[in-house]
Amino acid sequence: MDNGIEFFTATCLNWRPLLQFDGRKDIVMNSLRFLVKDNRIWLYGFVIMPNHLHLMWSKQNEWVSKSVSQMFLKYTAQQIKFGMQNQYREELEGYRSTQSDRQYHFWERRSYPATMHNRKVASQKIDYMHYNPVKAGLCALPEQYHYSSARYYELNQDDWGFITHYAEHL
Repeated sequence: MDNGIEFFTATCLNWRPLLQFDGRKDIVMNSLRFLVKDNRIWLYGFVIMPNHLHLMWSKQNEWVSKSVSQMFLKYTAQQIKFGMQNQYREELEGYRSTQSDRQYHFWERRSYPATMHNRKVASQKIDYMHYNPVKAGLCALPEQYHYSSARYYELNQDDWGFITHYAEHL
């Protein structure tokens, strides 16, 4: 079984700014924290943008054959929906699904996974991920963006407490 390092991108439905509010980003962070603390994944890097997110992770041995990404997306969508039901009813209606298998749809159907085969490629993806907020005009330097692992790599600050350096597993 392969539990290699994966670069994973999930896009909000129709590139909408679903994750523009910090409370929704916190839902994503809490889910990632759970996945790490429950020994399902190692998390090497992340950035949560208003309309998409990038993760670099690998599944831990007992979870290699399971769809952790699907569980992650389903859980975060459910929690975001619960949060929207009271205050953001009109916005929630914009995510109503036309498909019979769900009431609402928050994530694009096809996420983008790519396996990292060496440190050079992993390092390029980490840089790409961390410079997303700079390119979007959300900050001047990657380490200034709160919902990112950039401070971990640039300043050796682990603000989140559950990130592992990718070089340990390549």
